[in-house]
Amino acid sequence: MATFLYRVGRFCFGHRWAVLGAWAGVLVAALAGMALLQKPTSDAFSIPGTPAQQAIDLLAERFPQAGAQASGATARVVFSQPGNNTRLNQEAVDRAVNSLKGLPQVASVTGLAPNADGSVAYTQVTFTVPAAELTGAARQGLDDVLMFARADGLIAEVGGDAVQSSGHAPVGEVVGLIVAALVLIATFRSPAAAGLPLLTAIIGVALGFAGIGIATRFADLSSTTSSLAMMLGLAVAIDYALFIVSRYRIELALGRDRMDAAGRAAGTAGNAVVFAGLTVIIALAGLAVAGIPFLTQMGVAAAGTVAVAVVIALTLLPALLAVAGHRINPAPVRDRLGKPAFGVWWVRLIARRPVVALLATVIGLGVVAIPAHDLRLGLPTDGSAAADTSPRRAYDLLTDGFGPGFNGPLTVLATPGTSVEGLAGVAMVVPSATNEAGDTEILTVIPTTGPQDAATEDLVHRLRNTSGVLGVTGTTAINVDVSEKLSGALLPYLALVVGLAFVLLALVFRSLLVPLKATLGFLLSVAATFGALVAVFQWGWQAWLLGITQTGPIISFLPILLIGIVFGLAMDYQVFLVTRMREDFVHGAPARQAVVSGFGHGARVVTAAALIMMSVFFGFMLGPEAIIKSIGFGLGVAILFDAIVVRMILVPAVMLLVGKAAWWLPGWLDRVLPDVDVEGEKLARHLDEHPPPADPLRYDHAEPRDLTRTGEAPETIESAGSRPI
Repeated sequence: MATFLYRVGRFCFGHRWAVLGAWAGVLVAALAGMALLQKPTSDAFSIPGTPAQQAIDLLAERFPQAGAQASGATARVVFSQPGNNTRLNQEAVDRAVNSLKGLPQVASVTGLAPNADGSVAYTQVTFTVPAAELTGAARQGLDDVLMFARADGLIAEVGGDAVQSSGHAPVGEVVGLIVAALVLIATFRSPAAAGLPLLTAIIGVALGFAGIGIATRFADLSSTTSSLAMMLGLAVAIDYALFIVSRYRIELALGRDRMDAAGRAAGTAGNAVVFAGLTVIIALAGLAVAGIPFLTQMGVAAAGTVAVAVVIALTLLPALLAVAGHRINPAPVRDRLGKPAFGVWWVRLIARRPVVALLATVIGLGVVAIPAHDLRLGLPTDGSAAADTSPRRAYDLLTDGFGPGFNGPLTVLATPGTSVEGLAGVAMVVPSATNEAGDTEILTVIPTTGPQDAATEDLVHRLRNTSGVLGVTGTTAINVDVSEKLSGALLPYLALVVGLAFVLLALVFRSLLVPLKATLGFLLSVAATFGALVAVFQWGWQAWLLGITQTGPIISFLPILLIGIVFGLAMDYQVFLVTRMREDFVHGAPARQAVVSGFGHGARVVTAAALIMMSVFFGFMLGPEAIIKSIGFGLGVAILFDAIVVRMILVPAVMLLVGKAAWWLPGWLDRVLPDVDVEGEKLARHLDEHPPPADPLRYDHAEPRDLTRTGEAPETIESAGSRPI
């Protein structure tokens, strides 16, 4: 693989303009395809085979008209009057309701339902088509009704899946890019070298975003799909380019010509990028094992964006390096000699008290993980929307006027005469209709608690266990089923990921202890991340700092999503950090010294990559949506725990303690496992025996420096950092 990637890097470097033209054509075609094919996203969550979905199927069978309407978009319009306990202007309300009946694609409008003192009333609009198929005229008509009602002096708000999200300015993305740019400049000390990772990341995200837009023509995708893909694609694309550009500059500093340096960077750092990218892709695509369609779509979309980032790093980046020419300067002297001051200083500090460092890391993350025992999962409702949006205001008006249960009504199918009024948690039962056969009745049950309350989930189960009840559905029941299925899939998926991590790392490092340490560190960082999420988003600890105005269950798909993403990223850092330790050990360095020299080479780049990841992820917390805030916070904290705490403290502490035993592998297993050569040792030997032709473009040659003229010791990277601990 390393030799093949070396040839790819040289080819793309030598054919720079053809490669750039090809990528420009791909980008234009993708954006044009998105403009022609993109459809609105959908936030409807359902899982075939769940009890709620079975109830929907039964509804369609026994109430054909109602079943057809059940798939249509809904909008709950809430009216109130300014001032406390002020009765509604009935004439203005009637005018608004009549206007709703005349909107395009409207199937039905329920009668106006006022609260006890007449200060709040609502009506539900059901459309003939799902939310994704609503026309602009229907959406605009709904907005116009609200506008005229407000002109009549009413407070008018609307919620439901028919309401299209207004979106938000990409403040978080911009902030993340600015911080990433600053980190890259500080790392490379070169604007040109810092600019290339940002440029390739923007191109990769644009392609991924366009691909998702095209996919909406063929599948209903949630609005969070593109946000997740953009968030993850942006972070990994910058990181992958950072690793390759860093290695390219080191190769230039060693005196390689620029074409050969690009090839070697692709064959070494690029080889690790391929492996790291594959781990992320496999973890994300593996979300399909949960059997949840929307989660599978999110995973596949994000995996596709990561795959694009890998291909761009291996092909487009070498071409851009060629175009940049001498503007990409060689690595500074201390990088060239393998003595990055901070990395060596830090690992030697750990080496003085490795047991203390190990215990402090484990105990600290263990304490942060304690709140995870109270983890509750749920799906977003209008109550999770930003406080200044109409769906959130409608939600609050219904809660204040009718009680929290009105935001989570349950649709119950039962045999006629079935009584559920006496069940604990039932506030009201409204009979809706009986089918023509007279064997099934539709009941609307209003809980006493809100849709995300644990008591409402208990009520759903009590209703399903009640004699005479044939099924329970509705948005709240669907959310309960989705959350329960996701909870059930969490441990099997975690086992799959941990098993995959162990196998892949054993393959790369030809060791049993290194994979064991890596997977245990991964589990520790995941547990701490769950604890932090519960403390902030569920318990509300310092939530105001993040603009969180309402706490509740953790978004049900976030834990399993975090496991997949954090696994991939943790393996990235593990590979880039520990491969150099293994390389120095194989070349004859004592085990403890290999840890110091290997850590010294990789620490600064891995730290920079982690800071970039965190800045991108935390930047998404500046958006108004609670879902995106929680995803950004969860991923950012996960990188903080895994890359900064586990990889920078726990990993060197353990490696220093176990010494040579870290690289032990049974002989029979050593013979069975293929040698993937992630660190590119075979490529180096091949190039030493068969030197490549020089770059024909002479102006692109690097000028090797004579170290003896500057008084610097002519150490090589292989021998650097070998001073005694």
